[in-house]
Amino acid sequence: MPTKKKPQASPSPERRGELLATAAEVFAAQGYNATTVRGIADAAGMLAGSLYYHFDSKESMVDEILSTFLNELWEGYDTVLGAGLGPKETIEALVTESFREIDRHRAAVAIYQKESQHLAGRPRFQYLVDSQQKFEKVWLGTLERGVADRVFRADLDIRLTYRYVRDTVWVAASWYRPGGRYSPEEIARQYLSMVLDGIALRG
Repeated sequence: MPTKKKPQASPSPERRGELLATAAEVFAAQGYNATTVRGIADAAGMLAGSLYYHFDSKESMVDEILSTFLNELWEGYDTVLGAGLGPKETIEALVTESFREIDRHRAAVAIYQKESQHLAGRPRFQYLVDSQQKFEKVWLGTLERGVADRVFRADLDIRLTYRYVRDTVWVAASWYRPGGRYSPEEIARQYLSMVLDGIALRG
């Protein structure tokens, strides 16, 4: 009488998270198109066939990496937006939350910057377009509210300011390393000091 095969145990969430972290570093370094499942498996120290036990494709991996990052980003942003802060305080809190997300998901941010425009054309990644539109609406709306409330200068070019803040914050993913000399909060404080107060002495 043949013996029954024991069902395979499901991959642990911890192991899945480790593999995604490895995949994120490979995607960030090599780019989505140049990355192969074999390359990710090699970086993880396993056979490519074993990696397919956890994920059905590299597209699934980059999807989970990006969606996890954006879901966490918006949890933080929504908390800030629901706090009823003034426009200046909202900008400060959004910038701080952004640097915290770079600290938590540096590789995912790098992937988003390099690949989002390319991936957004696929139906599976429609959420990238939705998130970008929501992001722009939040930042432009906060800046406009600051001008209307006379917290920010009346001659402020809202869209130019938004693009400057957006690009100068998120480019930090290219040089920031977790566990370095400065915490995300300290980097945010220094950044906000330069943006809101300038770098020249007054008086």
